[in-house]
Amino acid sequence: MGSLTSSSRTPCRQVEDSPQFYRVYASFSAKNLSPDVNMSNWIECYNPSTNKWHIVTSIPGLVEHHVLKGFAMVIVGDFIYIIGGLLCHKVVLEGHDSDDISEVGREVYRSVLRYSIKDNTWTKCNPLKVPRFDFGCTVSGNKIYVAGGKSTINSEKGVSSSEVYDPALDEWKLLPNMNTLRYKCVSVTWQGKIYVVGGFAECGASNIGPFSMARSSAEVYDTLNNKWEFLPRMWELDVPPNQIVNLGGKLYSSGDCYKKWKGFIEKFDIELNMWDVVDGSSLSSPTSMFDIISPTRPLMEQVYLTIAPIGTCLHFLAGYRMTGDTSQFRTEVHVFDTSSFGDGWKSFAPMIEHCDKELSCHCSVYKGRD
Repeated sequence: MGSLTSSSRTPCRQVEDSPQFYRVYASFSAKNLSPDVNMSNWIECYNPSTNKWHIVTSIPGLVEHHVLKGFAMVIVGDFIYIIGGLLCHKVVLEGHDSDDISEVGREVYRSVLRYSIKDNTWTKCNPLKVPRFDFGCTVSGNKIYVAGGKSTINSEKGVSSSEVYDPALDEWKLLPNMNTLRYKCVSVTWQGKIYVVGGFAECGASNIGPFSMARSSAEVYDTLNNKWEFLPRMWELDVPPNQIVNLGGKLYSSGDCYKKWKGFIEKFDIELNMWDVVDGSSLSSPTSMFDIISPTRPLMEQVYLTIAPIGTCLHFLAGYRMTGDTSQFRTEVHVFDTSSFGDGWKSFAPMIEHCDKELSCHCSVYKGRD
């Protein structure tokens, strides 16, 4: 992702959708063992109006050199919720240097923590009914919905169970099981329903098709009739999506969990049940901001990519590990205006950090000021 020249047009035109009214929260953990860096998860806040990150807090209750993986982080009101996950112990492989780290799973969490953005305080909430990690999670009607994932460390299959949390009551309630077992799935609220898309999936008791068909499918939960519906071929690959976001009533994606950026943004067409390339979103030139092999960019390896939908814009937040003689870490933010005609991209100046970090879960958008 290199610097791009942006037009003079303001990407997000409406005042209520101005970046100054939003913050983006994301959780990270350190990649390598270091005496100067806490290995456990922390939360950072990104201000899109100033292009600045700052550390907000650490996730409490984690022992040194232990990190939480595969959890969900969502925002409801003025609160961040940390849900489930797999507790892993990071250890240096015997006979290797500190860069060769092994992660050993210790426990699948049922725990739910709530962080107050306003008060900077943590609270324990009632736990999940089913422990899980690598599951789908989304918010609808100020309630949190989770589905799928794995419930044991060594399981080769996902689960079909789902549940909903009411923050007002601090209460989890089991929902009907999905038709498929799936993990590494993504979840998004769209058109008033809960979509759980893709993942490593296979059919449950229902005879709905072969293994590959389940992986490219989605499950749709209707909150009114309390029922899951199987939707074949909503995701075109048998590789799990990296992320799917709802912006202005439309679904967008940029890649899968192995190739997070495919060279363009895609939008879902419900009538044709397929993903179409968004006009003006392709970046295939040698100076493409996502092209890490471009001769105009320093040598680097993409570590993460997460999308924050704000107003009419998709904010792409990416992290790169610099290769060669430097050990620096580079973060970049690029914005695509979905309402634009032609080139809708805008780039911000990259930031250099000295901590090699990993994204712990996808970001969440908060409307308000920290």
